[in-house]
Amino acid sequence: MTALAATLVGLLLVVLLACVKPLGLYMADIFEGRPIWPLRALGECERGIYRLCGIDPAAQMSWKQYALCLLLFNALGALALYALQRWQAWLPLNPQRFPGVSPGSSFNTAVSFITNTNWQGYSGESAMSYLTQMAGLTVQNFLSAASGMVVAIALIRGLARHSCATIGNLWVDMTRAVLYILLPLALLLALLLVSQGVIQNFSPYKNVTTLEARVQTLPMGPVASQESIKELGTNGGGFFNANSAHPYENPSALTNLLEMLAILVIPAGLTYTFGRMVGDTRQGWAVLAAMALLFVALLCVTLHSEQQGNPAIARLGVDQAAGAAQSGGNMEGKETRFGIAASALFATITTATSCGAVNGMHDSFTPLGGLVPLFQMQLGEVVFGGVGTGLYSMLIFAIVGVFIAGLMIGRTPEYLGKKIEAFEMKMSSIAILVMPFIVLTGTAVAVSVDAGRAGVANPGVHGFSEILYAFSSAGNNNGSAFAGISADTPFYNVALALTMWLGRFWPIVAVLAIAGSLAAKKRIPVSDGTMPTHGVTFVILLIGTVLLVGALTFVPALALGPIVEHLMLWH
Repeated sequence: MTALAATLVGLLLVVLLACVKPLGLYMADIFEGRPIWPLRALGECERGIYRLCGIDPAAQMSWKQYALCLLLFNALGALALYALQRWQAWLPLNPQRFPGVSPGSSFNTAVSFITNTNWQGYSGESAMSYLTQMAGLTVQNFLSAASGMVVAIALIRGLARHSCATIGNLWVDMTRAVLYILLPLALLLALLLVSQGVIQNFSPYKNVTTLEARVQTLPMGPVASQESIKELGTNGGGFFNANSAHPYENPSALTNLLEMLAILVIPAGLTYTFGRMVGDTRQGWAVLAAMALLFVALLCVTLHSEQQGNPAIARLGVDQAAGAAQSGGNMEGKETRFGIAASALFATITTATSCGAVNGMHDSFTPLGGLVPLFQMQLGEVVFGGVGTGLYSMLIFAIVGVFIAGLMIGRTPEYLGKKIEAFEMKMSSIAILVMPFIVLTGTAVAVSVDAGRAGVANPGVHGFSEILYAFSSAGNNNGSAFAGISADTPFYNVALALTMWLGRFWPIVAVLAIAGSLAAKKRIPVSDGTMPTHGVTFVILLIGTVLLVGALTFVPALALGPIVEHLMLWH
């Protein structure tokens, strides 16, 4: 790791760590309804929303009610977004007069944005009106992020409550997540981005004359408002097809740093929220430590691989020995204003979370540099993970870890005073194994049929990696892509949409079932035989459980893609 890379990584981690406690404490107060200033200032607005929607904020829900309301709410959101895309030609705020989006692309995009995936099989600047971008995509960025947050909060309540049949009120949790957390943070970040040159307007596209005396069309639009929530909500996608590599979305090193911090800050802060709500902040720090150690280790692999460069290019030089490193590292597919370190860090962050935002072309990374983003998604959104998704996914692995430890020492496994029994393990198994099942099944089908192979731009090993990456991204609701695959086809629009929907909501139902089961259990007092879940031993156990499941599930597929490509490249 170069000095520049070490400085950048160190600065990011220091600022992130400084934000964890205050933001985590704030979110805990919000979801527990403690009397703090934002609740008093926006309290009338919150109460007005409840009156308008006919919601009783004092009512509590069982896990089944919570899950059903969440599924119906997101299904209605998908229908609304689909209709908005199809009818945009007749709706206002369409200065470029874009026609309605095709049915297949509308379906894929609607599912993508309500599942927090934001997979883009389209070019936003040439397909979506301003109204669709704002009232459709940006609104769903808020709501899908809030959906992940409230599931994590419901699971925390399940661990914190005892002998209780309810896990909260979905409508209250959703309202508070958006009103008190996502909206203020997004507004602040949008203002910072605008101050640095990110555009925010409703102007028609501009025609300008370049230095070569040619006319170029510059797209306009309300970019900063969408950019801020796309990063904070770990949504990904972008106003432009080039995403955060576009200078109108990410113009400078400072905005790049702000966007990386925005992607990580809520997932990291929720670990402290977890510790606060269960009454032991050490539990939250342990989970954060496991996430951070995995992140730093995988980041080092990405940085080293990209700084080594491409040996095939090095071998073209007559003065360089065969197998030598590429001079300066691998700059292919990266913005010169960011360089290797910032691009590799952004790629690691965006796939450590469920954020599909990118500032470089993952398809152009070295084989091992591309393996890390792929592997991080396949671990199941636990290396920080998405907003809410990362925390509840890691807590599921914690439940599995204490179950394994209980079997090893011959006693009934416990986690935070709750016995982990057959029902919790069945639901945990579903939550963990659904994603590998749909990803590997989808990949197998895609490489077996002509419609799947037709979308691949690169033949052979790298083409397989592109397909595996697409289904891994969809199944983990990430949204980034290797970009060598043409995904706007009937096959991929349907296959990836189904993968996104199942990868999002099937595990969510299992997690809420665990929350309901744990909330109903009695709390067991700590004894001499209780395994501590806040120390170094537990952190190692948690990391080992994550790696064991990920390695056993996906290493064979990775061996057919980036691993064999690396061996071929360095042969």
